Amino acid sequence: MIHSSPARFALLIFTALILLWTVLLSLPFSSSTGTITPLADALFTAVSAICVTGLSTVDMSAHWSLFGELVILAGLQIGGIGVLTLASILGLTVTRRLGLRQRLLAAGDTNPMRMGRDVSESQAVGLGDIGGLLAAVATSLVVIEVALTLLIAPRLMTEGYDFWSAVWNGFYLAASAFTNTGFVPLAGGLAPFETDVYLLSVLAVGVFLGSIGFPVIFALYRYVVGGGWRAHKRLGLHAKLTLTTTLVFVIFGWLAIGVLEMSNPATLGGHGFWDTVLSSGYMSVMTRSGGLGIIDPAQMEGSTLLVMDMLMFVGGGSASTAGGIKVTTIAVLFLAAYAEARGYQDVQAFGRRIPNEVLRVSVSILIWGATIVLAATVALMHLTGESLDFVLFEVISAFGTCGLSTGLSGEVGDAGKYILAATMWAGRVGTVTLAAAVAATSRSRMFRLPEERPIVG
Repeated sequence: MIHSSPARFALLIFTALILLWTVLLSLPFSSSTGTITPLADALFTAVSAICVTGLSTVDMSAHWSLFGELVILAGLQIGGIGVLTLASILGLTVTRRLGLRQRLLAAGDTNPMRMGRDVSESQAVGLGDIGGLLAAVATSLVVIEVALTLLIAPRLMTEGYDFWSAVWNGFYLAASAFTNTGFVPLAGGLAPFETDVYLLSVLAVGVFLGSIGFPVIFALYRYVVGGGWRAHKRLGLHAKLTLTTTLVFVIFGWLAIGVLEMSNPATLGGHGFWDTVLSSGYMSVMTRSGGLGIIDPAQMEGSTLLVMDMLMFVGGGSASTAGGIKVTTIAVLFLAAYAEARGYQDVQAFGRRIPNEVLRVSVSILIWGATIVLAATVALMHLTGESLDFVLFEVISAFGTCGLSTGLSGEVGDAGKYILAATMWAGRVGTVTLAAAVAATSRSRMFRLPEERPIVG
């Protein structure tokens, strides 16, 4: 199984972890009341934690005991950095080296667009860099979450939390932000901090760093440490596409949410100008897959929900803790459309040519993602009878592992919870990984059929 299909092996590991976490969260001592958590709620929370989504069907600040919170925190950490990446880090720590087989598995996890394909071809991160990348994953996880905790804990102490409560909740929020999960352990959520520039900025930075992906963090680290700006070295195409597209979508969402909600008295209508700027910018960053919302989506305009649907569907960077079809996917599709409009034979960006294989994979990701969202939306609408805007928002939030919610997750019956759980699983595993795992082998033909062009458009 490991030799023939790393993608299928990843699916099995992820699924096994979800089942284990479901059992752990179902135990009586995982709940604060000492009672057994219903299977649908335990499974939903397990999937949401392992898939770093942040949707919940229970009150996260009151339902779980300390043991339950530790299980959830461990789940989102494992899900955030990737099962195979975590296994490779542990192996690297023990053996101080990586064999070819471990490098191939790690390459598949940190380069999801290459899962199930010939890893000898050009990648965002080469096989020779996998050891360094895994070290960067472990280092960035520890350093960034500890730094975020040190920034968040003092702010919670000024709000009245004692030292240990501030440290615990600060670390929980730091991990939730960097892994783009969106769970909030605080009673009342982030409502007391909805105009707090300091705390919201710290959380937004954590979500942004988690959403750009470990390969980009690794590339930026090498660029800065290596003095790239002095030595005239260049960032790779993947890093440039990820950063550029992410910033474009953040700014677009910032402007759209601010303009569409500025006259809505239930959300930003009663805010001053700078509070509107802060809240709309923060919510735009959260659509990367963060989910640590400060505005109730159920109170938003339908037009705003549609904009946020699009942003959540795109998600963050490849090989990141974010979900969605990924910003590089949508960037390649737009670049292909631009190249076609200009009559170029090749898709180009930043002085580089993008192979046609990448374009085909991008189209496949878009189609598979749209199909999953459509099927889940139809099924959930049929079960609940809720309006399209609320159901579509909840489904895309689950698929994009975002965690922003209209409250529908806590209101649906068990069947609806299972549908959303399956959507979260498919969104986190990744559409390309899912397709590669379903396909038994990579088939090649020794012949090509005659060409004939259909009429399109």
